[in-house]
Amino acid sequence: MGYDEVYKQMKEHAEKEGLKLNPDKQDVERVINGMLAKEVEYGKMYCPCRRVTDDEKENERIICPCAYHQQEIKDEGKCFCGLFVRGD
Repeated sequence: MGYDEVYKQMKEHAEKEGLKLNPDKQDVERVINGMLAKEVEYGKMYCPCRRVTDDEKENERIICPCAYHQQEIKDEGKCFCGLFVRGD
């Protein structure tokens, strides 16, 4: 999968969930490129800001959009890596 496909997928997810992609295009580019690098290294698009471990069950939770992003956005206004931000 290439950058444009991932960008579209993440944008669609954000819209579906009432979120937005970070308005800072460099942040979005950094995170998506990090996800693509993790896919090359590990075979899945893990959040680039989280560590992949030997625990496959836990690793499934950090595939972007990770299991933590909604709560982080609720608490902080953005997810940990800054890809998604509050939609209001």
